[in-house]
Amino acid sequence: MPLVVLCGLPGSGKSRRAEELRRALSAEERPVHVVGEAAGGRAALRAEVERRLSRRDVVIVDAGNELKSFRYELYCVTKHAGTPHCLLHCSGGAPHPSAGPFETPDSRNRWDRPLFTVHGQEPLPLAEIRAALFESRPPPPNQSTRSQPLQSAGFLHQLDRVTQEVLAAVLAAQRSGAQPGELIQVAGASEGI
Repeated sequence: MPLVVLCGLPGSGKSRRAEELRRALSAEERPVHVVGEAAGGRAALRAEVERRLSRRDVVIVDAGNELKSFRYELYCVTKHAGTPHCLLHCSGGAPHPSAGPFETPDSRNRWDRPLFTVHGQEPLPLAEIRAALFESRPPPPNQSTRSQPLQSAGFLHQLDRVTQEVLAAVLAAQRSGAQPGELIQVAGASEGI
C-alpha cells in the first residue's frame, strides 16, 4: 500500500510524527510499518522499504531523507510498486554539524508531492494524508520503473538452435580427425545471433 516519507532536520519531531501517524493509520485496521535509519545507510533503508511495500501495508519512512535524490529514489520505488505516496516535512529542528545539507522539499517536484508540512506541535493533517494515500491514484509506471523483459520471446528457441548447430559441427570435426586448436566452421554462424 502507500508510502509516507518523513523528512526534516534533526530534532524536528520526525519520530514523534511517525508514531502519531502509525497510531492513526493502525486504528483503521491497516498493517503499518515504520522503517527507520538503517545501519547500511540509504541502500539498506531503500531495500527495507522495498521489502515492506505491499498492496495492503502502509510503510512510514522515519529518516532524515535530507537529499532530494534519495526522495526521488523512494518515489521510483512507489511507481514500480504501483502505490501512492506522500511526503511529510517536519519543519523546525537545527542543522547537526555532522549531518549533510538538507534540501528542503519543493511541491513542484513530482517526487515531493503531495507535500504536507507541519510546524512544532500543530496537529497532523490526517484527513488530507489519508486522502493522498487511500483515495488517489498511484503515479503511472514509466520506462525507467517498468520491468523490462530480459530477452526476446524467441531467444530460447534461437539459443537452442545455435547450440545444436555448434555441437553438430564439433562432433563432425571430431569424426573427420580435427586436431585441437583447429578452427571449426559452424553452418549458421553467419546469420547473426
